[in-house]
Amino acid sequence: MKRGKKYLDAAKTFNKLEKYAAKDAIDLVKKTSIAKFDATVEVAFRLNLDPRKAEQNLRGAIVLPHGTGKVSRVVVIAQGDKAKEAEAAGADHVGDAELIQKIAGGWFEFDVMVATPDMMAQLGKLGRVLGPKGLMPNPKTGTVTNDVAKAVSEIKNGKIEYRVDKVGNIHASVGKVSFTTDQLFENIHTLYLQMIRIKPVTVKGTYVKNITVTSTMGPGVKINEDSLKS
Repeated sequence: MKRGKKYLDAAKTFNKLEKYAAKDAIDLVKKTSIAKFDATVEVAFRLNLDPRKAEQNLRGAIVLPHGTGKVSRVVVIAQGDKAKEAEAAGADHVGDAELIQKIAGGWFEFDVMVATPDMMAQLGKLGRVLGPKGLMPNPKTGTVTNDVAKAVSEIKNGKIEYRVDKVGNIHASVGKVSFTTDQLFENIHTLYLQMIRIKPVTVKGTYVKNITVTSTMGPGVKINEDSLKS
């Protein structure tokens, strides 16, 4: 991939092969952000996983202590009292069959979908549309639930989803360049502890191979795992 001059100049300010203490790595990411906007900060965990094995195909969700800097638009598929609970909790859009039909027609003005279990049969027909976009509700991420108020509240307050890709990586947004170093550290530390908690018992050898933090359009900086263990 061809890189621009600003990226190349930023990458020269540190050793790309070195693993830095987490807070030092975050400082470098903030200093080398070349975007003209408040760039998103992401962390990538390269894990010793084989996603072809069901127990190693990790997926879940977690609430970051400082959120991501982005307030997600939440749509809730529910009816009756559950629909009222979702509206009261601050869902952006709430509905049942009519809203499902609207989505089937190509409407996607939302970032996360929550659904009650009784609505999943009707939502099933949208699997081919919602699945590739990562929008299909799933019990593993807490988006298929009867406690819609809690789900909406958590998503609005920084809950993120994570999922291992086909080569064993898990990456997620952990904030913005405008966040303080401590805020970004606490978000990354929270996600790291979750990765350790969900380590499959079938994994042999080194589990966490690499941890890299980066900003939108900026160079990646490697993190020394030991600096996240305390």
